[in-house]
Order: sequence, then C-alpha cells, then structure tokens
Amino acid sequence: MNCFVLDKFGSEDQKQRYLQRMTTMELLSSYCLTEPNSGSDAAALQTTATRREDGSYVLNGAKAFISGAGTSDVYVVMARTDPNVDKARGISCFLVEKGQEGVSFGKPEVKLGWNSQPTCVVQLDDVVVGEENRVGEEGQGFGIAMAGLDGGRINIATCSVGGAAFALDSTREYVSGRSQFNKPLSAFQNTQFKLADCATSLAASRLMVRRAARALDAGVASATAECAMAKRFATDSCFDIANACLQLHGGYGYLRDYPVERVMRDLRVHSILEGTNEIMRVIIAREMQREKI
Repeated sequence: MNCFVLDKFGSEDQKQRYLQRMTTMELLSSYCLTEPNSGSDAAALQTTATRREDGSYVLNGAKAFISGAGTSDVYVVMARTDPNVDKARGISCFLVEKGQEGVSFGKPEVKLGWNSQPTCVVQLDDVVVGEENRVGEEGQGFGIAMAGLDGGRINIATCSVGGAAFALDSTREYVSGRSQFNKPLSAFQNTQFKLADCATSLAASRLMVRRAARALDAGVASATAECAMAKRFATDSCFDIANACLQLHGGYGYLRDYPVERVMRDLRVHSILEGTNEIMRVIIAREMQREKI
C-alpha cells in the first residue's frame, strides 16, 4: 500500500530514496492514519504538521494501531497542515523515518490474533520533516490516504482468502482422518454440506477480489466501490469459513494443537482493518448514489 502511494504520488527524489528499497523489502514501512480519537472518522485526525519559515514541518501527535510500528523503517504519516479549512482538505502526507528525533513507540498491544507482527502507538513529538519528505502537495493528504486504502482493502481481502483456503484444506484433511460412529467425519452428509458451502464462499470471495484488483489496476470508475465490496464480502465470508472449519474439528478445533483456531483469530480483525465493514457499506452506497456502479 505504501509502495503504491509513493509510486503514484511521490516525487522522483522520494522514489529514489525510498521506493526502490521498499519494493525489495530492504526498507519496511507502516501506514499511519488512525489515531486514538479518529478511527472511522479518519478526517478528524489531530496530528499536526506546522510549517516553519525554512519550509520544513514540525509534526506532533500520535498514531494508533500501527502495524509494524517500532520495526518498520519508514512511516507514511497523515497530519493536519491547515486547521482553518474543511477537515479533509487540511491534511497532508509525510515520510518519517524511524530514527528521527522525537519519534517513539508505545508498548506492543496484546491482541487476539495477528501476533506475527507488532502493533502499537507511534508517538511524534516535535519531529522535524523536510519539505522534500512531503508526499504530494499540501492538502492532498486525505485523498492520498483514501487512494492507498483501495489497494489496502484488496490486500486484506486477499489475506482473508488465503487464510480461509488454508483452514479449509486443513479441515478436509482432518475430517477424512477423524472417525465417529464407525465412519470418517467426511462421510457424513452434514460435514459434506458444510464443506461445500465453505468451498462455494471461498470461490466467490476469490473471484470478487480478483475482479476488484483488475478494476483498480485499470483505473475504472467503479474501482473504489469494487474494492469496498470485495473487502466487505471476502473478510466476512472467509471468517465464517474459518469458524465453520473450527466447528468441524469439534473440541480439538479449540486447542492450539491445531492451526484452525489461529486462522480464525487472525481473520477476525480483517473486518475492522483498512476501514470497518460498516464503512465499506457506506462507501458502496455512496458510490451507488454517484452512479459509479
């Protein structure tokens, strides 16, 4: 997502300094939009970027629920540069490096899932950022953030599809080897119907995500709506698949001896990340009113 932001909106200098190494993962990056008091209402963010006479900016504020915070090298930060205009139009985008003076991190959050990477607060206290590290023009930050989220929603939906596919494969193997009433669980029609429903939902999710990805790549008018639809449908459906797979494991599914409980825990947050699924419905309805779909 951050690579997309720099590729589309970054200067040639920024691409040379950051993008090439980000695409090879020599540099890891984090996207910093959410704050303790601005989640779904992202335009209400309170982090400020005050411009100085030399053209540089001083950033102050905090970003919450930042994936990779403390381990990432670069932070794509949305901050308010003009408090006197409409809240969305007063936001700009900046590149902040981990080692800069004034950048610090809160304690890692203790989470239900997603434990393979840290999540914590990014604190910005009088962090000086040169004008060369502003992405785009002043006031373009909210638009940049929203454009990045279209791709981010494809990413999260794809993660859901992958997790659900793994859960389904694991469950097919489990029900074939587990016997009750003198026959494998896979021989019961109830099991077969559940697996069939899971496979159907998985196929539908995969197709929606691919369609949305093609729309985004092509830059068609319906892309934002299609990304929101794919994210809403795939994250909800794939969590339901993981939950059904856990149920088919019976009591063993609740144990950490089997991977299906981890998949269910990891997928649960996907209906919250990159815009809640309630906000996805708002976006879809708005784009329908605009006759984009």
